Formats: sequence, C-alpha cells, structure tokens
Amino acid sequence: MTDSVIEVRDLRKDYAGFTAVDGISFDIHRGETFALLGPNGAGKSTTIEILEGYRHRTSGDVRVLGIDPQRGGLDWKARLGIVLQSTGEAGTFTVRELLTEFAGYYPNPRDIDEVISAVGLEQKQRARAGRLSGGQQRRLDVALGIIGRPELLFLDEPTTGFDPEARRQFWDLIRSLKAEGTSILLTTHYLDEAAQLGDRAAVIVGGRIAAIGEIGEIGGPEARTPVVRWIDAAGVPHEQRTPTPAAVVADLHRDAGEPRGLEIVRPTLEDIYLGLIRAHDAAALTDVTEPA
Repeated sequence: MTDSVIEVRDLRKDYAGFTAVDGISFDIHRGETFALLGPNGAGKSTTIEILEGYRHRTSGDVRVLGIDPQRGGLDWKARLGIVLQSTGEAGTFTVRELLTEFAGYYPNPRDIDEVISAVGLEQKQRARAGRLSGGQQRRLDVALGIIGRPELLFLDEPTTGFDPEARRQFWDLIRSLKAEGTSILLTTHYLDEAAQLGDRAAVIVGGRIAAIGEIGEIGGPEARTPVVRWIDAAGVPHEQRTPTPAAVVADLHRDAGEPRGLEIVRPTLEDIYLGLIRAHDAAALTDVTEPA
C-alpha cells in the first residue's frame, strides 16, 4: 500500500489541433479530500475521465489505486465510487430498487437503509427515479456512488441543485465518509464547498495547474495578504495590501480619526481562485496581442 491513491505524472491529452490537458502532475494522498478546481473548459473533466478509465490519455503516467486506469478490470472498478455530473435515465425503477440493484454489484456494500437516510431520501425511497426533482435526483446519484463502500470516491459537481440546507447535510455526509478513511476527489464550482471539505486543492486553468497546495496555503503568502480599504475625507477610495492590517488601521485612526468605509478583507479561497483565473487570462491576452 502506498501513501497515494492517485499518482499523475506529466499527463497530456491532445485532440485535433487542441490540447485539453497540458502536462499536469499531482498526487492524492490516501484518506484525504482533494479539490480539483477550474473554470469550464480548463481540463478538469478530461482529467477526471482519464482517472476513471473512461478516456485514454495521449501521454504521461497515471496510477489510480496502483493501477493504470486504461487497464483497470472489474475488481479495480469495484473499489471506486463515481458521481458524474449527469447520469442515465432509470425512471421506471424506484430509489430503493436502484440501490438494491447496485448494491449487488459490490462485495461489501453499505446498508441500503443507511444510505437512503444519509442522502435524505427516506420519504422518496418508494418513488420512481423519473419522478424525483432535480435536487432529489442528485441525492440519488450520490447514493449510488457510495453504496459500494468505495476506497476512492469521485464527486463531480455533487451538490448541483441542492438548496443551502441540503448542501450542508451533504457536507456532513462527506466528512463522515472521510472519517471512515475514504479518499475523495471533488470537483465543484462552489469555492466555499471546496474550502469546507478539502484538505488540498489544485487550480487548473488552460490545461495546466496554476496552483496546488493545502487549502489554507494555496496561492502563496502574497495572494493571502489582507487588504485594507477606506474612503478619505475628500471621498477618495483607497486600498492597501499589507501583512499588518492592524498597524495600517491604527495609523489611519491617528492621522484622520475614523475613516469612512473602513474594512479589512482577508482573501478567501474564492478570491485567490479568481485572482489565478484573471492572471491566466491576462497572460493569454498578452501572448495574443504582443507582436511576433
């Protein structure tokens, strides 16, 4: 057993005239929740599909639970749980019937009642899947992904369609899975979700990793430097990035009393993420506009 459930080295995926994934490398450690973040078209879905064995890579080395996904058999697939962005139609089956069917595919499935309760579908367990609301269908997708008690769980935008209360209940479920030792790869556009659940994250932009690290450190010290904002007596807004915001505020009070609109902003994961995206877009624009 190694310390990594996923090992990716110089992964590349080319299509005709287009590079979707451009030489990325990362590891995911056993037992951690790893968030893969990025805008639409950044290469996240292609990367995930390669890791799941659904898509072949152009080059590079990939190991998932010690196996090359292109060669993974049924025994390997039984160790994975996958929650896709969308699933196929199963409208004629009830929630309980689907879970019972899927449980039979695995050597050590979870208790069906336990899973139904965990995703909050107790009142809908006899309902046909095709009659569920969008949020309820998403809960069923999650239930089907965890019924097999996976070692590694892929969650691709799992809380799309959830209301705020349901999202927080889902977070509790993911924390309980993590506490049991499940390794999780999460993609989400909700940056607060990544911050709540992730141990580490990688931001992928234009097929390359722009930043990777622990949630509390990603982007580096400069990106996490607090910003002091205020409006002076003449009505002019000011903004100062500083590692010592309290000292700046004290100086402002001493020199000008209580400034209007005074606030200290400590960058969130979302702020840092958006900064990385803007930096990439600005660099790409420069490359296009600079003369050859």
